[in-house]
Amino acid sequence: MPGNELIGKEEEVQVADVMKRGVLFRYGFEKRRENIFKTFEFEEKFAQYIGVKYALAVSSGSAAVRVALAALNIGPGDEVITSAFTFIATIEAIVETGAIPVLAEADNSLNLEPKDFERKITDKTKVVIPVHMFGVPAKMDEIMAIARKHNISVIEDTAEACGGSYKDKKLGTIGDIGAFSFDYVKTITTGEGGMVITNEENLYQKSIYYHDHGHDHRPNTSRGKESRKHLGFNYRMGELQAAIGLAQLAKLDYIIEQQRIHKTYLKKEISSVKGIKFREIPDPHGDIGAFLFLYLPNREKKEKFEKALNEAGIETGIFAYWHYFANVEPSAYQGKEVHLEMNGQTENLVNRAVLFPIAIHQSEEELKKIVEGIKKTSSVI
Repeated sequence: MPGNELIGKEEEVQVADVMKRGVLFRYGFEKRRENIFKTFEFEEKFAQYIGVKYALAVSSGSAAVRVALAALNIGPGDEVITSAFTFIATIEAIVETGAIPVLAEADNSLNLEPKDFERKITDKTKVVIPVHMFGVPAKMDEIMAIARKHNISVIEDTAEACGGSYKDKKLGTIGDIGAFSFDYVKTITTGEGGMVITNEENLYQKSIYYHDHGHDHRPNTSRGKESRKHLGFNYRMGELQAAIGLAQLAKLDYIIEQQRIHKTYLKKEISSVKGIKFREIPDPHGDIGAFLFLYLPNREKKEKFEKALNEAGIETGIFAYWHYFANVEPSAYQGKEVHLEMNGQTENLVNRAVLFPIAIHQSEEELKKIVEGIKKTSSVI
């Protein structure tokens, strides 16, 4: 996910515009900053791009999920269902609320399996967090139908799929709240940062309160005189990050276009290779093309295949440890309750998968090298 590949003059200009006024904080100092607020501008333009009423910039993608949970009043005793295959931050955010993460299996798309999601629902279930893993949309029609049937709120973790869509709806806009990440290895980057989006004014207001210590943000009132409307913490984004975000957002469509071109080429050229299968894509039109996953017949053949590729100088991605909860040391969650009742489906998929990151600046020669390497090393399958 290569927004960092395109950091250049546009980002420098935006950052310089902040620095010449010297106001790095998102609120206040109106005269000194000449009423220029980069964070507000970034939020407005991101909301327009995604197609929602409200967007709130926060300090990270992890913070975005945490703020979304707070907006839904999630706390101790509540259960939140998410996929066992997700970056660990999704689960950390649930644990931070005092709620109980309930992990469901992933399907062949490596996203939340709707049937196992429904199996895991109890009378304590308050939220489901489908995660659009590695740029590919989850099966949102089925997930939304189940959630609405059981009166469960939906947070879309769109950290790894910014700009993607599902049946012509931008990812993050289908559920009640969407959460995005802009860290250094995401589709667009602000170094660190994230965004919370929603069409519900009540959820937006609660998000604003929570991300800034509960401040009520009254117009024409200094921060010291504002009252506290809600429990909160500090998850604010600063002006420098927002300035970079404005420059990066303007490049998002180009990034996705280039990724899709490269991924389409790779899939076409290796489609006839025996012994490999492609990851399921619930809506190919909505895939941002950030990664190519291949499934091998079993773990042993996957390991031989990947080793041969690496020895041939073909880079493969590292994804299993930080993205599959069962691989994380139990001591990290000592004293915390996590429901992990798995049937082996997700583990089987993870153990057979090989990941190829897609870069914007990959040359035709580099892409051909990957194709030739896959075809050559397929003899070990």
